[in-house]
Amino acid sequence: MTFITPVTEIITYCSLQLQWPSKLFFPRMLLLNYLGKIGSKTPLMAAATFSVGWNTFACSESLEKPLNWLLFNYYLTTCLQSSVNKHRHMFVKQVDMDHVMKAKSIREFDKRFTSVMFGYRTIDDYYTDASPSRRLTSVGIPVLCLNSVDDVFSPSHAIPIETAKQNPNVALVLTSYGGHIGFLEGIWPRQSTYMDRVFKQFVQAMVEHGHELS
Repeated sequence: MTFITPVTEIITYCSLQLQWPSKLFFPRMLLLNYLGKIGSKTPLMAAATFSVGWNTFACSESLEKPLNWLLFNYYLTTCLQSSVNKHRHMFVKQVDMDHVMKAKSIREFDKRFTSVMFGYRTIDDYYTDASPSRRLTSVGIPVLCLNSVDDVFSPSHAIPIETAKQNPNVALVLTSYGGHIGFLEGIWPRQSTYMDRVFKQFVQAMVEHGHELS
């Protein structure tokens, strides 16, 4: 079992229960990897992602820069540790939980816990398989991907612009600013964001004209 398998099962099940399976929300990287693996056979009619980390190695390297580690990486690592430590008794036979709890970065946590739990031989094997960019050309339904080039979680040099151009199903939208899941507008941003507006327009277009793409 890879980390994509549970997503495939969930989407297949939920598509039988919901009229609009495209409204399901899943972690962005998982969703794109699922779509790239299954192609046009998915029950979803369309999908949208925001601030995807396209290359897991590049994301990890960016978050390990001193300032980013201080602001984001260490805190997120402690959150991951707290989440798994609540269910420590479930994992003690598979991993060394004491070693997991000593991790100081997301990469160390993934090496000691995540990659082991999903059966990967090495952390590099896991990060390679987790990178959506390698499956982007195989996506078989309309997908909107919004990224900002100033997102430290998804560095601009790793955004697969040329790969996206090879797949007419993929609309890759890049902004100069927006950070990670930010995309705020105006001096005092209190209303909907640019991300909200783009998503609304995309959903409306798919509802009104999606049949023309089939």
